[in-house]
Amino acid sequence: MPDTPETENPETETAAERRPGEREQAGRSGLLGSFDPVAATEKRKARIRDEIARNRRGEYRVPTWALALALAGVVGVWLLVLFVL
Repeated sequence: MPDTPETENPETETAAERRPGEREQAGRSGLLGSFDPVAATEKRKARIRDEIARNRRGEYRVPTWALALALAGVVGVWLLVLFVL
């Protein structure tokens, strides 16, 4: 058995924790650095890959808008039952 505690799981670390210097390296390299479409595309692809990997490990989360929609539906049905039926 490894000596590391069970709370330290390298699979659950965020991308920023695994690559601490990347934020500084990916920063603006000039006036138009933040508008670089190639860098933006690569960042988007990396975020999508990270999200797919998290979902495959079972770390998916329900989006807030979906939870709000479900809550509104439950409250709506409850009000319908109380006042209409």
